[in-house]
Amino acid sequence: MKTLIIAEAGVNHNGELKLALALVDAAADAGADVVKFQTFNAAALASKRAPKADYQVRQAGAAESQLDMLRRLQLSEDHHRAIIAHCERRGVAFLSSPFDFESLRLLVDVFGLRTLKFGSGELTNAPLLLEAARSGRRLILSTGMSTLDEIREALGVLAFGMTAAPNARPGRAAFEASLNEAGWSALRERVTLLHCTTEYPAPVAETNLRAMDTMAEAFGLPVGYSDHTEGAAISVAAVARGAVIIEKHLTLDRTMAGPDHAASAEPAEFKAMVEAIRDVELALGDGVKQPGKTELHNRPIARKSLVAARPVAAGRPFTGEDLAIKRPATGRAPIAYWDTLGEAANRAYAEDEPLDP
Repeated sequence: MKTLIIAEAGVNHNGELKLALALVDAAADAGADVVKFQTFNAAALASKRAPKADYQVRQAGAAESQLDMLRRLQLSEDHHRAIIAHCERRGVAFLSSPFDFESLRLLVDVFGLRTLKFGSGELTNAPLLLEAARSGRRLILSTGMSTLDEIREALGVLAFGMTAAPNARPGRAAFEASLNEAGWSALRERVTLLHCTTEYPAPVAETNLRAMDTMAEAFGLPVGYSDHTEGAAISVAAVARGAVIIEKHLTLDRTMAGPDHAASAEPAEFKAMVEAIRDVELALGDGVKQPGKTELHNRPIARKSLVAARPVAAGRPFTGEDLAIKRPATGRAPIAYWDTLGEAANRAYAEDEPLDP
């Protein structure tokens, strides 16, 4: 199964359309399947009092508020239109994460996206998740900072939105009740979860890739990985563990000013990651333990046969002194050693001659 690789351009365009288009080019050139941006109305996303995260202060400074920073990074509808058109020209799919109702409607009603991706910060934003579930779109949900119980609550919201009557009253009891056979069936058809560690960059020691297995077992949904670590190793390892999606931030230059650049991969790094993931997919194979095509011609050379340790006359019973085990494997298999002891030689054998099978 081919892993879906998402290049998270995010806000690494710094609010500049030219840079956003260059990120699309970099994603396409690196072999990404999808390039993802973020769609938001800054005033609807953060209050005037919202502080910056530590990593945002480190990368973008503390002088401006989070709200002012987000205003600089907000993409207009025309920006979206130009980016989507460029994605079509470059043969890479466009995806975006909505953070508010207006942005959700823009992506669904205006641009007709068939898939929506929600960042970890929206996992508890039940009203937005409910609206997304009712949109009929496929949903990718990051789960950074969350517990299994919180993920289950979010899935209850989505299941309610996918299966409840339009006039049904939302609420925690209704959400939990929606995790029935019909609800889980709808979730399996439309929802993919992403394991994630919400820190930029994320410490390798806090990656906890085994949580992917825990989530898959708990919910029976496909699970991928949104990678905020430095380098490609953890993404490649996640694919080996069965991740169906890999999402990783992409920047043209990690030294650029902006909140996410330092924790992003540059184009050459991203391309190397894609190539490594594709190699891992090939290496995973079909799980059947059998010789590969290239192994078959090596088997008779590397394995051994029973051979005559000294000349043996026809009809003479074989003894331990008559038998040796040597390459190549063109004669009787060594597992027959004990059964061969005492057997009359079917013909005369010269020294080192393999015994007939």
